[in-house]
Amino acid sequence: MSYIRNILNSRFKRNGNFFMELTKILGFKPKHIKFYKKAFTHRSMNIKDSEGNAINYERLEFLGDAMLSAVIALHLYQEVPSGDEGYLTKMRSKVVSREHLNELGKDLNLIKLVESKIPPGQFGDNIHGNLFEALVGAIFLDKGYKYCEKFIYKRVIIPYVDIETLEGKVISYKSLLIEWCQKEKKTFKYYVYEDTGNDEVRHFSVKLSIDDRVVAKARATSKKKAEEKASKRAFFAFQNRISKLI
Repeated sequence: MSYIRNILNSRFKRNGNFFMELTKILGFKPKHIKFYKKAFTHRSMNIKDSEGNAINYERLEFLGDAMLSAVIALHLYQEVPSGDEGYLTKMRSKVVSREHLNELGKDLNLIKLVESKIPPGQFGDNIHGNLFEALVGAIFLDKGYKYCEKFIYKRVIIPYVDIETLEGKVISYKSLLIEWCQKEKKTFKYYVYEDTGNDEVRHFSVKLSIDDRVVAKARATSKKKAEEKASKRAFFAFQNRISKLI
C-alpha cells in the first residue's frame, strides 16, 4: 500500500507543479489541463489515445500558428490603416517568424515543462517556438478566442510589436539579397561545401558571389545557417542599395 501511495503522491506532485508553473505563464487558471498536457508532450513519448491517434503537441502547434497569425493580422490591420496587403503580410511575417517565436518560447522557459524521452540539451532551437505555438493552441481550445487573444497581446504584441522597429527588421538576409539581385538583374551563387576543420561538430562553409565576384564568406553548423550568415555579411556590404527593400 505504501508503494502505491508513493506513486500517487509523486504523480500528484508532478501535476501540481505543472499546474502552478502553467498558471504563472498564462496569467489565469487553466480549466481543462489535458489540453496543456498535450501541448507539452513530445512525439518521442509515443503516446496514443484509445482510437490510436498520437498524443503530442504537433496538431496544437498547427492550431496555435493559425491563432497567432489571425490575432497579429487584426492588430496590424487596425494599427496601420495605410498599409496595403503586401506591407501587412511582410509585417506579420516578421512578428511570427521562426526566430521570434523561438525567442518567445525561450523567454517563458517552456522547455522545462516538456515530457520527452529526448534530453533537453539535444533539442534544436525550433522546439521553443513549437511549444509556444502549441500553448496558444491549447489556450484556444481551453478558454476560447478572447483568452487566446489576451494572451497573445500580453506576451507578443505589447512587449514586442512596435511598428517602426518591425519596419526595419530583417527576417531573412538571404531572401532579401536574392530579391535585390533579381530586381537589379545581378547574377548570384552560393558555393557550399563541407568544412574539413578539426571541430567535433560538422561545419559547412559558403562563398557568396554576385556578378562572378566573391562578396562574402561564412561558416556554420548547417548549410542553411552558413548561407544566411554569408547573406547577412553581403547585406551590410550593399546596405545602402538594399535597405529600401526592407
